[in-house]
Amino acid sequence: MNLKFLSSFFITVFIIFGTLLPFKANAVSSNSILVNIVPENPAPNENVDITLSSYSSNLDSVLITWSLNGKNTSGGIGKKSFSLNATDSGKEIVVIATISLPDGNIEKRIIVRPSVMVLLWQANDSFVPPFYKGKAMPTPDSEIKVVSMPEIRSKGSLLDINNMTYSWKLDYTNDQGNSGYGKNYFVYNNDYLDDINNISVVANTLDQKYSSQANINIRTTEPKILFYKNDTNMGTLWEQALSSGHRIENDEIIEAAPYFISPKEIRTPTLIWNWSINDNSIEVLDFRKNLIPLKTQTGVSGTAKIRLEINNTDKVFQTATKEINVEF
Repeated sequence: MNLKFLSSFFITVFIIFGTLLPFKANAVSSNSILVNIVPENPAPNENVDITLSSYSSNLDSVLITWSLNGKNTSGGIGKKSFSLNATDSGKEIVVIATISLPDGNIEKRIIVRPSVMVLLWQANDSFVPPFYKGKAMPTPDSEIKVVSMPEIRSKGSLLDINNMTYSWKLDYTNDQGNSGYGKNYFVYNNDYLDDINNISVVANTLDQKYSSQANINIRTTEPKILFYKNDTNMGTLWEQALSSGHRIENDEIIEAAPYFISPKEIRTPTLIWNWSINDNSIEVLDFRKNLIPLKTQTGVSGTAKIRLEINNTDKVFQTATKEINVEF
């Protein structure tokens, strides 16, 4: 048998066996069907949108049926989307999407577990005067604390918020250092270049079965000064701020309240108090630099401009000014 005959024989065998081998396409797996849920962690009774997609199959040309808690609700060719309303916290909804592909059916099981997340925040170093009923607002370079309070229920019981993991984001950027087990609070200093910050968090149970998320926008404000009358007998009259046109009678003390400036202890030497009357600097000798005593002279009347400028030597972008005209 010569070499030429052997070559022809092997070529013939290869062709014969090549035609006898059946072609078998790879079966499409469930992993090739992707599920997108918006919102990913819905609140109770919130609308939820579920969308299917695939990198290997054309879902626009196949039958897709949807069932809700075991009952068929809708279906059709290319019906890739499904919407529902979430239930109360602690209850779950089971959604099954059945995709009828040429190679067989694929089921995608989606469980929707509604939960509640409350975010509370405070400006740690923002000054407000006594009896102020409002919220201390953050100013440029303030320290702000955000506390997460997830309300996740399992079998009717509220789960312990300290037994969860927390993933925090500051302005949509992950903060690994402040994230982790039991870290249900987040502390940051806002940037003086930003007038608003977005804080978001996702809380997960250790078994990853339940989760909850929330986000909040925290806006900064500028410090402001208001003047009040400090009465010898009644103390500071916080119920009424002084405005231009206030009349000074005999001896009087004006007290300045620098709302939202930091730190909370306004007697700190880092705050520089610059008082002036008719643009002439006045040195306040009292250790309480927010008080300026005024005294009228008998037989003299007129108008004077009272002005205060406060500078923070630690936070140069925290300044505040206020001026009023007083009559005497």
